[in-house]
Amino acid sequence: MSHRTRIGGLCIDCRTEDSGPALAFRSAASGREGALVEDARSGWPSGPPAAPQVILQAVGHDPRMHLDIETDDIEAECARLTGLGAVEVTRVRDRVVRQAPSGHRFCPVLPEGNFPKDAMEVD
Repeated sequence: MSHRTRIGGLCIDCRTEDSGPALAFRSAASGREGALVEDARSGWPSGPPAAPQVILQAVGHDPRMHLDIETDDIEAECARLTGLGAVEVTRVRDRVVRQAPSGHRFCPVLPEGNFPKDAMEVD
């Protein structure tokens, strides 16, 4: 059965308990208004609806960035990406952290809002 997929967001992992200062900086730097969610541990500067989101999240590891890949079927997308050489690193809450053969991490996630019609369709 086919499913859809696209790059949905860039996550900026911040080693902090409070993402507020990082969000304030990113919002001012990008000219986008920000919002905090999940008890001030994550947030994002807003942007055009079709544009990938920029998400800040508090983490316990060193700061880094990773992509979120939106899909309407997370398990099917994980299986497809495994076939391309990705491996599962861990599962955190509703997130499946994956690692590409290059060593870069990413998360397949459900789409925020309406899934775009121009997303890639795969089997």
